[in-house]
Amino acid sequence: MVRISVLFLAFTFFSCGSNAEKSKENVQENTSGVTALTDEQLLDAVQKQTFKYFWDYAEPNSGLARERYHPDGVYPENDSNIVTTGGSGFGLMALVSGMSQGYITKEQGVERLNKIADFLGKADRFHGAWSHWIDGNTGKVKPFGTKDNGGDLVETSFLVAGMITVREYLKDGSEKEKAVAQKYDALWKGVDWQWYTNQKNVLYWHWSPNYAWQMDFPLQGYNECLITYVMAASSPTHTIDAKAYHEGWARSGGIVSSKTKYNIPLILKHNGAEEFGGPLFWAHYSYVGLDPNQLSDKYANYWDLNVNQTKINYQYCIENPNKNAGYGPEYWGLTASYSRNPDGSIGYNAHMPSNDQGVISPTAAISSIVYTPKESMALIRNLYENHKDETWGDAGFYDALSLGNKWVAKRYLAIDQGPEVVMIENYRTGLLWKLFMNAPEVKQGLTKLGFKSGKYGI
Repeated sequence: MVRISVLFLAFTFFSCGSNAEKSKENVQENTSGVTALTDEQLLDAVQKQTFKYFWDYAEPNSGLARERYHPDGVYPENDSNIVTTGGSGFGLMALVSGMSQGYITKEQGVERLNKIADFLGKADRFHGAWSHWIDGNTGKVKPFGTKDNGGDLVETSFLVAGMITVREYLKDGSEKEKAVAQKYDALWKGVDWQWYTNQKNVLYWHWSPNYAWQMDFPLQGYNECLITYVMAASSPTHTIDAKAYHEGWARSGGIVSSKTKYNIPLILKHNGAEEFGGPLFWAHYSYVGLDPNQLSDKYANYWDLNVNQTKINYQYCIENPNKNAGYGPEYWGLTASYSRNPDGSIGYNAHMPSNDQGVISPTAAISSIVYTPKESMALIRNLYENHKDETWGDAGFYDALSLGNKWVAKRYLAIDQGPEVVMIENYRTGLLWKLFMNAPEVKQGLTKLGFKSGKYGI
């Protein structure tokens, strides 16, 4: 994976009620005359198959999520044992979902979670934060770049959100479950969020024992990093001052946008993508646990923010100004993923309306199921019923598609498969949102930053 925010610099871009509105689940006949799955059956099939990424194809020694899984077994630089910190946070939530749905037994899940906790407890940490990549065999940092060989606070925040979700799921269980919950509680409380302010009113993405603050990447909104501030404010051991959120992330109010696209308000300024909004993972990563339903602060209503970004992305694909073959109401969704290079080889790109490469990423629409259930189901049903042979594999839908070019990246990335499992679960049951949002530290952190949530009494 190429870090998206760094990728944007290279491109000069940078920087649910849950399922109350489900579409009707009448059994239908598809074009081949075969009885189609209901929406609920289809969602379950996608969720269960995608869950395999984090169960069957996890890194074997650590139990964590591989950065990537290539069914053909061909990996760059032999990195099949490299695990991703952020993707593993989504994976922790996926394991909770898998236990709840019965894809695995609770005993199996707890055993895996215990293994993961023990590995992370021994892995390299940098003022409590884990690195972006970790060697699954040794627990040592795998540099993401020359100077990016230390703590990665954003990836750590995704991981920590998963840890809190696991703790909440297990804390009232058996003695074994309680013991595992306590391990995750201790792990997340060890992150020194205050250190990563570098004594300023903003959080910084990186710190390296060799290069200190040379990466110099302050977390300023809006992008995928909201959850980092929520976690930092929620910490009972190394919390940050609310000024870091308001002056740093929110740019002293400069984060607010008055722009619209397709008559849909953007609400916040998307870094480097102020006209259409950024890639759709910005509406996913922070919100796998952080429930945007009825969530607001003085800058935004976060449900409206995410629904609007998704609808703008959808409307762009409907408009299809670049005339990409197939784009339309059943084939849409632009976000960061593997990509098709001009010569037809596989690369990586941060797809969004302002960087449309003719590649649809299934995770974009699937993980948006909570925001656009009808539109997301149309994409899922189209791929599953009409293009399954080309697009479906060991761990669900492949990562990236350009059907007009008869091209599919038959590979998977943890950061794309994870939000699919988690957001489908939130759409079906709201489970992961409920667990995370009801954690007492999260409520305290949100209150500290000035958030309100009628749904959770904040």
